[in-house]
Amino acid sequence: MSKVIDALNCKCPNCKDGKIFKDSGNIFLLKIPKMNDRCLVCDYKFERETGFFFGAMFVSYALAVAEMITCLVVFWSLIDFSPLRVFFIIVAMAFLLSTLNFKLSRSIWIYLFYKTKA
Repeated sequence: MSKVIDALNCKCPNCKDGKIFKDSGNIFLLKIPKMNDRCLVCDYKFERETGFFFGAMFVSYALAVAEMITCLVVFWSLIDFSPLRVFFIIVAMAFLLSTLNFKLSRSIWIYLFYKTKA
């Protein structure tokens, strides 16, 4: 469970102290979060090879789909909003959560391929 919490907090998988990202970005200024190349505490390299984070796009896609389906169920089925209103809510949520999805997907991807040193 601690690995899940560390991945959600974007902590280094090696030392659990360093941060994966330098800054959190800002969706309203169209700034994506900036990653550290290496952990500032233990010098662990986050990008294992060129193109390593290509797979993180699939994780980001899965997160976005889960958020959109949740919005659909909550606002259409439970609250009974009109389909057009639900569509605009889903688009707004996808936009607002895009930087969070970017950070989480990369963090999850790093943790999926992290191997502890034995």
